Amino acid sequence: MLDKTDKKILTILQENGRITNSSLAKQIGLSPPAVLERVKRLESSGVINKYVAILDPPLAGYSVQTIVMVCLSHHQIQSLQNVKERLTQMSEVLEVYQLTGEVDFLLKVAVKDMSSYTEFVNSKLSGIPGIQNVKTSFILDTLKNNTALNLIEGE
Repeated sequence: MLDKTDKKILTILQENGRITNSSLAKQIGLSPPAVLERVKRLESSGVINKYVAILDPPLAGYSVQTIVMVCLSHHQIQSLQNVKERLTQMSEVLEVYQLTGEVDFLLKVAVKDMSSYTEFVNSKLSGIPGIQNVKTSFILDTLKNNTALNLIEGE
């Protein structure tokens, strides 16, 4: 269970994962050793999963981003597990969500250009047994890209 101090720490770390422990402690109002102990506990419990640098795909050379909806032809355990493993191992796939409803998986894909996307669909995605249908929507503009959870509001 996260207390108010944990939530403050997590909120600050979501905005700036590179903040020094001493600056974090100052903002929280606790000693650096106390804050470090809390951060280590949040890391070891899995609440803090990892620290990453979030890149701007076009500036990093990945000008084509898509949302891909994947429907399966059958849903046997072995086939489903194979599809999951194959999708999560593809470097072009940034995110994979298994869904309920008409679409089985939703993917966010980033590639350098259209020919790279064509190669991805033809050589990788279409080669996975059990995939019946693939629908692609190209991302025109990102209006909001927030990976931070709102932990403070609505307590």
